[in-house]
Amino acid sequence: MRDYKMYEAEDKMITLISDNYHILESLGRFGINLGFGDKTVREVCEDQDVDTYTFLAVVNFSINGYRDSDDNGRLSVPTLLHYLKASHVYYLDYQLPTIRKELFAALDENDNLARLILKLYDSYAREIRTHMKYEEENVFPYVDKLLNGEPEDGYDIETFSKHHGQTTLKLRELKNIIIKYLPSDALHNNQLMAVLTDLYKSEKWLGQHAEIEDYIFIPAIRRLERLKKQSDVSVKISKMISHNTENGESLSEREREVIVSVVQGMANKEIADHLCISINTVITHRRNIARKLQIHSAAGLTIYAIVNNLVDISSVKL
Repeated sequence: MRDYKMYEAEDKMITLISDNYHILESLGRFGINLGFGDKTVREVCEDQDVDTYTFLAVVNFSINGYRDSDDNGRLSVPTLLHYLKASHVYYLDYQLPTIRKELFAALDENDNLARLILKLYDSYAREIRTHMKYEEENVFPYVDKLLNGEPEDGYDIETFSKHHGQTTLKLRELKNIIIKYLPSDALHNNQLMAVLTDLYKSEKWLGQHAEIEDYIFIPAIRRLERLKKQSDVSVKISKMISHNTENGESLSEREREVIVSVVQGMANKEIADHLCISINTVITHRRNIARKLQIHSAAGLTIYAIVNNLVDISSVKL
């Protein structure tokens, strides 16, 4: 196993770039401008409103494939979203047109094989545009809604994950055809070599882009979805409690004591002994509690007790 350097917040940004010049492309996608002198990664990120932890998670993954971030909850979804959106703009608006222009210049436009190669490249470019357009029209707006706490529309990140397929097959095919079957003279050979180099870089970038989505972005959105569901449950409980309070019947101190006893796992006989009352009185209190709160299960009373600070969640056996 190779020993890779893991970059940290207190490392100099210039050192990171000197060691890994290809990270320059990532800086722009995070919205980081040059001219930062000898500042550390943390200082540069803070100066330019980029989450340091998320920046380092992506950079360390890009450099050495490190994907086990210490705390997935520390990842900034807005920062990831900005990075992915900017990556799409770079690839669709700059990289794809540039490679096609280079490829066209390197080919003989009167050669039938050359025209077929251009056709294959255009087919590949359409496939990539369709793939990224799907993310821009479905995934990114969905994540924006999650961040804004808006209602779900039936979509979730698992839907994207299951259909997040391979997008480099045609690109690999194109490279192989050029290398194996396209004759070239000295005039076009250097141009083709340059195009092939860009195609290889493009293939590597696309693979890395997909892995960042798979191993960093998707897990972060799964966590965001879980938090959203937990928040929705809390809201429903709060509304239920508010509704019951509006009915005008508040719980007596004894009824609250009964609820706490139920949450602690006591049976009616144990509650009676604990509170020095009869079993029939316990049963009457429980009926009144159920009528007032419209909660009939021990699990429901447990949630009520936690939300209303009758018990501490750490003392509850889950």
